Amino acid sequence: MIHAILIALSCVFLFPLLWMISTSLKPIDQVMKLPPEWIPRPILIRNYLDAVNYIPFFQYAKNTLAICILGIIGTLLSCSLVAYGFARIRWPGRDALFILSLSTMMIPFPVTMIPLYGVFRTLHWIGTNRPLWVPAFFGSAFNIFLLRQFFLTIPFDLSEAARIDGCSELRIFKDVIVPLARPALMVVALFHFIYAWNDFLGPLIYLTKQETFTLSLGLQFYQSQHGGTQWHMLMAASTLVVLPVLILFFFAQKTFIQGIALTGLKG
Repeated sequence: MIHAILIALSCVFLFPLLWMISTSLKPIDQVMKLPPEWIPRPILIRNYLDAVNYIPFFQYAKNTLAICILGIIGTLLSCSLVAYGFARIRWPGRDALFILSLSTMMIPFPVTMIPLYGVFRTLHWIGTNRPLWVPAFFGSAFNIFLLRQFFLTIPFDLSEAARIDGCSELRIFKDVIVPLARPALMVVALFHFIYAWNDFLGPLIYLTKQETFTLSLGLQFYQSQHGGTQWHMLMAASTLVVLPVLILFFFAQKTFIQGIALTGLKG
């Protein structure tokens, strides 16, 4: 019974994805046809070629990938170092500062949106992609919490043995903790990739030049070009945007589930 319920729920969640793929292969006259048809007649693979030429798709993909990679590097560096300080080093006020950092998760983005815009405008970063990846080098509360929970599961005897051998805290972090924390680091990297790849509000606020647009912002052009929405090409482009995330999760799902389980968040 439980498996039957789960299968039924999975079909509900798969419905939009399957409809998007079906629409991406239809001629334009079949998109709004009633009653709707699931199987396109004929199947038009050319919709995908037209979609990537309708707007500078590959330029947007290049911009998005650059933001994702830089953001992942910044997130892993900053969050892992801060999490190590919260989990493995004892210092006055550590727990209070950790609670304070967690409390920032309750602040919604619209509250900080205008002050952040003012800061980036003062730095003359509006119109560039720097506001979309530079903040990643300052950490995020959720990823810090995730990595801290994992670091706490690593035996402290390993760190003590390294200190006896004369290793500094940075050496312990680099040679002992990081190799053991690869599953958790992969989870954090995957989370940030999905966030940065799908982010729409950030690019909408900070990007002003078309050559710097990301994929999520570029898809909006399908609704504004030529005075109408080309739904078959919009669905084709959307399928191409979703595809990398699905492929990444398919190949990294074992590491992803392992990392979540080991951090103690599996409940």
